[in-house]
Amino acid sequence: MRPLEFGWFLPTRGDTDDYGDPIRIAAGVEMFTRVAKAAEASGFEYMLIPVGHQCWDAWMTGALMAGHTKSMRMLIAARPSYINPVLLAKMIATFDQLTGGRISVNLIAGQSETENIAEGVKWNKEQRYEIMDEEVTVLKKLWMSGGEKTDHEGKYFTLKQAELVPLPLQKPYPKFYLGGGSGQAAELSAKHSDVHLFWGDTIEQISANMKMLRHLAAKHGRVDQLGFGMRLQIVCRETEKEAWKAADGLVSNVTAEREQYIKNYYATSVANQRVQELRATKGDVIAPNLWSGLAKARPGAGIAIVGNPEQCANVLQQFIDAGCHSFCLSGYLHDEECWRFKKLVRPILAERNKGRMAA
Repeated sequence: MRPLEFGWFLPTRGDTDDYGDPIRIAAGVEMFTRVAKAAEASGFEYMLIPVGHQCWDAWMTGALMAGHTKSMRMLIAARPSYINPVLLAKMIATFDQLTGGRISVNLIAGQSETENIAEGVKWNKEQRYEIMDEEVTVLKKLWMSGGEKTDHEGKYFTLKQAELVPLPLQKPYPKFYLGGGSGQAAELSAKHSDVHLFWGDTIEQISANMKMLRHLAAKHGRVDQLGFGMRLQIVCRETEKEAWKAADGLVSNVTAEREQYIKNYYATSVANQRVQELRATKGDVIAPNLWSGLAKARPGAGIAIVGNPEQCANVLQQFIDAGCHSFCLSGYLHDEECWRFKKLVRPILAERNKGRMAA
């Protein structure tokens, strides 16, 4: 069995405990550092840094937070066509060397066509996945070149005698993560990912998705290399009543306009479609202690675990028992919720999964 790993989220657009007022705590170095240090002290091993249009730049933020932490690994997105792949390979390898191996790569094709158009990305979603596939192929070629000159002839990129300095510290190269619900995302993850991160869903659906991805990975001889994880929110309190009160407070002031914006702006994302489908078909509670209400206010990981410590641990344990080993979590406020996880939930999971969790 794989060791369990836990990651936390850095809210680079600002932090809040009420999505009716989403910038209660402004983005900036003070808040970023407080969250990053709290997550590290709480036993989280990696930090997901978002790349939405309202977020601060992930590369600059990640580099700074690596300097403010001692062991935290930064999970930063490589978005297709944004950065030339040779430069991207150099950036990641340099980051890897300068931080002692504290970077992983998050593969994101983009949730919103509106955002891509606004930012000058001319490729449609199918093309972006093709570009991403080729970019990752180029990254791996360069990183495994041993310092030799590299050629590549592809649909989108041509390299002639490209050299890479430095090479990555991690061998053979940093880990790749991917979260996405489309067929193309699944194919790409099966071919390249170390961890496929699912958004919240029922245990039955997650188990079926893992079976499908293992089948795809087998075509590339990668069944043993592909692992699975969950990207979830968590709202844990001493009692279930307190937890649901906190969860309801997150969305109590969300307007109908905000909810409709979320549905429309991210309408082409298959993973976002699935979250909205769960809300429409199963309501606010899609399974015991799994709440979809946050999807009214935010895109992406809109499914939250809500409950007392035992209930939160039970939900996570179900995903562990199904075959997930990586958990990328977040909660509100982000520094406070990670402390609660350390105090209330982590000890229960450590007792149930002896030998699989870092001390």
